[in-house]
Amino acid sequence: MAQNWLDKAERKFGRYCIHGLMKYIVAIELVGAVIGVFNPELYIYWFSLDFSAIARGQVWRLITFIFFPELTSLDPVSILLFAIQVYLYYMIGNSLENMWGSFRFTLYYISGLVLSVLAGFILYIFAHVSLWPVGFEYVNQALFLAFATIFPDIEFLLFFILPVKAKWLGILYAVMMGFDVITYLRSGSAGLTFAVAIVISMLNFLIFFLSSRDYKKHSYREHKRKAEFRKNTSEKVVALYRHRCAICGRTDRDYPDLEFRYCSKCDGNYEYCADHIFTHEHVHR
Repeated sequence: MAQNWLDKAERKFGRYCIHGLMKYIVAIELVGAVIGVFNPELYIYWFSLDFSAIARGQVWRLITFIFFPELTSLDPVSILLFAIQVYLYYMIGNSLENMWGSFRFTLYYISGLVLSVLAGFILYIFAHVSLWPVGFEYVNQALFLAFATIFPDIEFLLFFILPVKAKWLGILYAVMMGFDVITYLRSGSAGLTFAVAIVISMLNFLIFFLSSRDYKKHSYREHKRKAEFRKNTSEKVVALYRHRCAICGRTDRDYPDLEFRYCSKCDGNYEYCADHIFTHEHVHR
């Protein structure tokens, strides 16, 4: 059901997606770092997600909170850790965009930001916490969990030495987050609100994966298996299909329910699946 909803949404609104979203996110994080190093009070007083200030009319904070200063010092260690973090999530985001397409990735990321705002609003209403000091924190965590789900066997060098697969780091992320939720739940009614806020901030991961029936079709292993099959199959074999997407290579034989269309703006007979008809780059000769 969730995947059908995404397919319909992409067919209708796919042209409005943001291609290469992560490069804009990196630019925002760099601006936030400059603010954090030279004038961190500027963020607190004018940009942060402060709902008491929003109630007084400073509605721009609903957007400017994303300039959260991840870097607050110019010492070499802080700069190095910040650079590694930015590069890591840039790589993860681009990998997910290449796998999903720009529309699904844009929707996933922006929905995470909206849910972060919603979580802060719940804290303000029920726990009377006006300031929700969050930027891309929970969005990036949801991003990593998505990456670990699709690319479970990709290895990261922990402490630049120990190779650890993404799936184990994803499990560690989930356990740490679950520990935080349980800790808040045990601390009373105020803690319950914080626990709910954390869960809401991660709902985009739950919605996109746990409620989707066929996300495994688009997993890294599935794409790798198909790539190896195409490599090992002779090019002389006649393709037993009528339609084939020029971007992802899916055919009506493998996906009989998938719609295919020719693009009138491309020079030549280029055919695309419903996932890429609105998001591909037009071919001009």
